[in-house]
Amino acid sequence: MKARLDEQTMALRVAREFQDGMVINLGFGIPTLASNFIPEGREVIFQSENGCLGIGPMATSEQEMDFNLVNATGQFATRRLGMSFFDHAESFSMIRGKHIDLCVLGGLQVSEKGDLANFLIPGREPGNIGGGMDLAFGAARLIIVMTHTTKDDKPKVLKRCTYPLTAPGCVDLIVTDIAVIEVTPDGLLLKETAPDWTVKEIQALTEPKLKVAADLKQISL
Repeated sequence: MKARLDEQTMALRVAREFQDGMVINLGFGIPTLASNFIPEGREVIFQSENGCLGIGPMATSEQEMDFNLVNATGQFATRRLGMSFFDHAESFSMIRGKHIDLCVLGGLQVSEKGDLANFLIPGREPGNIGGGMDLAFGAARLIIVMTHTTKDDKPKVLKRCTYPLTAPGCVDLIVTDIAVIEVTPDGLLLKETAPDWTVKEIQALTEPKLKVAADLKQISL
C-alpha cells in the first residue's frame, strides 16, 4: 500500500496557502493543526467563531494552557498580543459580512462543482452543522482538507455528494492525503500529487474526471 500524507503534513500544506495579513478561520480536526505552521515572515490573524480574534497556536506546555481558551477542536490555545473577545453575534457578523479572508474546514464529501458535505453521515447519530454553513458561504475563500477516500477506499471527491450538504458551490481548493485539487468552473484541476503517486492512481480513487494542470508538480512543503 502506498504511503499517504499524515495529518501534520496535510496541515503544513494547507498553511502554505496563508498569505500575509489574512483573517483566517480554522475548523475542527486537521484544520486547527495548521495554526502551528504559519510560514516564516507571514502575519495572519485567526478568528474563532466562538468569539475570539487573534487567537494563537495550540499550547505546548501546561504553563501555556488556559482553561478558558480553546480552539475549534477543543484543544488549549494560546493568547497573542492584541487579541480580542466578543459574543457570538459579533463573531457571525464578521463571518456573514465576509470579513474572513480564508476558512479551512474538514470534509466528508466534495463534489466536482464544489458542493460540500461535512456534518452528517446518514445512519449515524445526528450531526451538528454548527457554523459550517455560515463559514462556507461567508469566507472569501474555502479550503477543504480531508483524506481522499473513506476507510474502505471509497472516493470522497464525487460527481455529486450523497450526504446532506453543508453548502453548495462553496469549495475553492481540496487538500487530501494524496493530492491538491482546485475547483474551477471547468471542473476539478489536479495541481499537486503526493510523493510517488501518479495521476492514474489518483484518478482511480476520484469519481469525477480530473483535469491535469500544465505545471503539475509533487506536493512541496
